[in-house]
Amino acid sequence: MTERGDEPAHPLVVVMGVSGVGKTTIGEAVASRLNVEYADADAFHPQVNIDKMSNGSPLTDEDRWPWLHAIGSWLNERQATGGVVSCSALRRAYRDVLAGSAAGVTFLHLDGDPEMIRERMARRSDHFMPTSLIDSQIETLEPLQDGERGIVVDVFGSPEGIVETCLSEFSR
Repeated sequence: MTERGDEPAHPLVVVMGVSGVGKTTIGEAVASRLNVEYADADAFHPQVNIDKMSNGSPLTDEDRWPWLHAIGSWLNERQATGGVVSCSALRRAYRDVLAGSAAGVTFLHLDGDPEMIRERMARRSDHFMPTSLIDSQIETLEPLQDGERGIVVDVFGSPEGIVETCLSEFSR
């Protein structure tokens, strides 16, 4: 686990990782267990971003900055009540925007074997992110670094087991 500092009374958690690791499933379950509001970062994308990704084009940083600031605003608005948001947050610079938006943001990095993730992506039919973009996400991913508040959890296993691991790590 990386740096944590003082625990906020109401947790603010960003569930991060590449597409296909289970950010939504785990994020919803963690939020439910923590009794805080949940949001999926996909809901913050403007339609132009969704269209771009749907057509197999990766987003640029210029595409991402307004999206990240919108997510940061959501986190900031929940400092008194807590919240969990799933967001790829692949690069340190993106996480810095989110962490700078609200005090005490903790990152929950869901990580796993790239082949397993590709297989999960191939089975998904209800998401705008095509399997063709997974390699660019894996290449872009910068793991949590010193000074970042968060934990890394392997996604091999049941969602319930992953949630239990996450909550156990948070309680340390």
